[in-house]
Amino acid sequence: MQFPRIGVLGGGQLGKMLALAAGPAHLPIDLMDASEDFPAAPYAHRFVTGNFKDYDDVYNFGKTVDVLTIEIEHVNTEALHQLVKEGVTVHPSPRALDIIKDKGLQKQFYAEHGIPSSDFVLYPDADALKAAVASGERSLPFVQKSRTAGYDGRGVSVIKTAEDLEDKLLPGPCVAEDLVAIDKELAVIAARNEKGEVRTFPAVEMIFNPVANLVEFLSCPAKVSQVVEEQADQLARRVIEAYDLCGLLAVELFLTKTGEILVNEVAPRPHNSGHHTIESCYTSQYDQHLRAILNWPLGSTQAKTPAVMVNLLGAEGHTGPAYYQGLEDCLALPGVNIHLYGKVMTKPFRKMGHVTVLGDSVEAAMATARQVQDSISVIAIEGS
Repeated sequence: MQFPRIGVLGGGQLGKMLALAAGPAHLPIDLMDASEDFPAAPYAHRFVTGNFKDYDDVYNFGKTVDVLTIEIEHVNTEALHQLVKEGVTVHPSPRALDIIKDKGLQKQFYAEHGIPSSDFVLYPDADALKAAVASGERSLPFVQKSRTAGYDGRGVSVIKTAEDLEDKLLPGPCVAEDLVAIDKELAVIAARNEKGEVRTFPAVEMIFNPVANLVEFLSCPAKVSQVVEEQADQLARRVIEAYDLCGLLAVELFLTKTGEILVNEVAPRPHNSGHHTIESCYTSQYDQHLRAILNWPLGSTQAKTPAVMVNLLGAEGHTGPAYYQGLEDCLALPGVNIHLYGKVMTKPFRKMGHVTVLGDSVEAAMATARQVQDSISVIAIEGS
């Protein structure tokens, strides 16, 4: 069997884990990003230094591979459209990427397709949004999201008071969404190949850091009823079908206090909410993404064991060369699987790694995960 050459735009931790997943089958996988110091570089068959936001870099890299995919959505899609015209297989499609990487277009897409999501209004800038509040058109509280470039908690601001209007509004074109009364935040990762086969992973429950707006813990299975689990699963399938997307689609959901399930936003790639699948499911999200973009049969998404993932975030007040304090203590704990991303420099709330804890129950795994979070600190080396 002749394996196609896979190209990945982005060389961060998701690219690293994709390359590791390609290893057992020895799939040829090339990556492109700004520096060979990035986490994925040592694991690629070929690493190309380039800017995934630059047309020429993306186009020239894409011409050297058979199948092109991403680990971050903020890439130059003009080049991707041209590559598709010239016969390169690109997943996810640049058409879907153009919608997803603009949160305003994403919200309009859900409205047009009857997909449940929170009510919203688009504004050209912060001044227009402030004027809408002053006129009574928009009431407090609400959530403001930058239309583009938001990532890892950035580009989102919760506006509750008049003071927030002065201090917390984000510049540029934005979306203002109703502040939803959330009971739980869930995610379902769906996978789809060109044949139209769809598989979904079990829903996970996410707990966010209130300061950084980043996931601190996620647990699987989510503590929801079977009815909610099935509704979340069906909604994720509906969304990936609506986008006509091949590869992975992480669908982030709100379960409201009245029992509604709303789509928050999506990511068309491997996602933080699926890291636990490496150890806890028969097929990891990374294996599944490769299967999907190659149009191979999708693997079983069945969970083998309950799991909790904890993100290892850079400690507040620490910027500099990274040091992992307390790591050895956690290696002695049962069910603990440590993943360090290989980032040389730490800074506050930067994702530096994750730990997946397996257990006989979510409660047992969570207790160990909290031990891990209390034990490991990602700090900067003093005097550096």
